[in-house]
Amino acid sequence: QVQLVESGGGLVQAGDSLRLSCVASGRAFSTYPMGWFRQAPGKDREFVAAITWTGGSTYYADSVKGRSTISRDNAKKTVYLQMNSLKPEDTAVYYCTTTGVPYGPPPMETMGDYWGQGTQVTVSS
Repeated sequence: QVQLVESGGGLVQAGDSLRLSCVASGRAFSTYPMGWFRQAPGKDREFVAAITWTGGSTYYADSVKGRSTISRDNAKKTVYLQMNSLKPEDTAVYYCTTTGVPYGPPPMETMGDYWGQGTQVTVSS
């Protein structure tokens, strides 16, 4: 059973930074792509960032490009999302996700197969 546990959210001010973490368990980690999505109140869940299983390629939504960095540590079975220059519109629950296909494409337009419980990020103006 794949489990994803996010942490690192919180209440911050505009312009601050946060690093979200997601620890995976229940299967091999290094051969699967990983991603982050977010969902704001009253809105659909949307793609934020993704990283290939090799870690060699990363992808970002336009709304966070240049302000965020996704990375992975296979030894710790952890994927990170570093977010800088946070804005009030970044306020959302952030979810970690992965697919069921080893060596496959990262979760982007197609959402992942497994999800964490989410971590709340609130950015005050």
